[in-house]
Amino acid sequence: MSYECTFICSPELDSTKVEDLVVKVSKIIETADGKIKNLQQLGKKKLAYNIKKFREGNYVYVEFDANGSVVLSLENFFKVNDDVIRFLTVKVEPKKKVVKKAKAVEAKKEAAAEVTAPVEEKKEEDKKEEVENAESSISDTTTK
Repeated sequence: MSYECTFICSPELDSTKVEDLVVKVSKIIETADGKIKNLQQLGKKKLAYNIKKFREGNYVYVEFDANGSVVLSLENFFKVNDDVIRFLTVKVEPKKKVVKKAKAVEAKKEAAAEVTAPVEEKKEEDKKEEVENAESSISDTTTK
């Protein structure tokens, strides 16, 4: 399975300690036969709200392929480590499924558009008939 994990480290950590955390996370993933696809240190950023009285945090983003037990051990590491103030791990669906879902949604929209289109055409035809009937009734009354 494919996963994305973002964790926020304390802003008080220097870059070497953040690098050490990144190395430990990499080892946890790789020892369980996982494969890291993308690892980025996004740097120090302002938080949307205070977390543990911090206004900033060092963001790290990791994409990896592994089984579910790796996620459990990774999250346990984050919970135990006081330098990590927040983390989030998300399972990523394969792109094929996402494309299929998008196509299904498009098909439903098109089907709904096709159903409503004839109704609108009928309404226009009904309006034309009403106008013609009104014109003919007016001409009938004027000729009599």
